[in-house]
Amino acid sequence: MRIFVLNAILAVIWAAVQGTIDLANLVTGYVLAYVLLWLIRPALGETTYFRKVPAAIGFTLFFVKELLISNARVAWTVLGAGKRRPGVVAVPLDLESDIQISLLANVVTLTPGTLSLDVAPDRSCLYVHGMFVDDPEAFRREIKDGFERRIGELLG
Repeated sequence: MRIFVLNAILAVIWAAVQGTIDLANLVTGYVLAYVLLWLIRPALGETTYFRKVPAAIGFTLFFVKELLISNARVAWTVLGAGKRRPGVVAVPLDLESDIQISLLANVVTLTPGTLSLDVAPDRSCLYVHGMFVDDPEAFRREIKDGFERRIGELLG
């Protein structure tokens, strides 16, 4: 966490030196500070920061992509052109911590066409209602290989 704070402070300093604290200067400063910190990483000691930042960016891009695709699919169905086959699927969980499981349940619910219903009492599976469950196994695999794997990389 201290490296993230250092990265953010360096980004603000960069923006201040540029004369304008706006989003473009902050992002540029963050990227430049990240590269600088990456170059001196042996002096910083053991850290997972340089693995977590790319994982966070990858997770965010994946979520935005899934959000756009599912929005289009639900809109297409609402307009009467698509077919739906709703169902409830138990998705076995490899995630263990409460925060990981909560994040998975929330991103599944935020994605149109899916809704997290419940977590098994032993936290072994997440029950998900899907609007488009043509193949329950493929539905499970999409969640496990998509959101669950990326959350495990990010918070594991």
